[in-house]
Amino acid sequence: MIEVTPSIRIDESELHYEFIRASGPGGQNVNKVSTAVQLRFDVIRSPSLPAEVKERLVRLAGSRVTENGVLIIDAHTYRTQEQNKADALRRLAAWLQKAAQAPKERKAVKPSGAGRAREKRHRSEIKQMRRAGPGDWED
Repeated sequence: MIEVTPSIRIDESELHYEFIRASGPGGQNVNKVSTAVQLRFDVIRSPSLPAEVKERLVRLAGSRVTENGVLIIDAHTYRTQEQNKADALRRLAAWLQKAAQAPKERKAVKPSGAGRAREKRHRSEIKQMRRAGPGDWED
């Protein structure tokens, strides 16, 4: 079990790892060893996540989530499978923690009477400066 928050725990069986060859420099080692990790987590079918967390996670992850609702995280920063696997898990936990936080409720606030008056006076001054007075235009 991976504990993301006190209320959210993900079972290891929900995570699927695929080890692939990483691109970039590294000589012949790059062509022989599959060190990059592709972590797949089925967000939509996960019994560990509440519905609102699933919705927020899909929205936050954007293009990293497939049409089927599977979150794909590619980790290829490090040179070993273990480090890349740990990096992928860290990133998944970070996404889940971010999705678990409910957004703040917005409160409607009206500007004060003094604020409205100040804005009105400011607009009036702008419009007065735009007006052409007598003698401002040359023929």
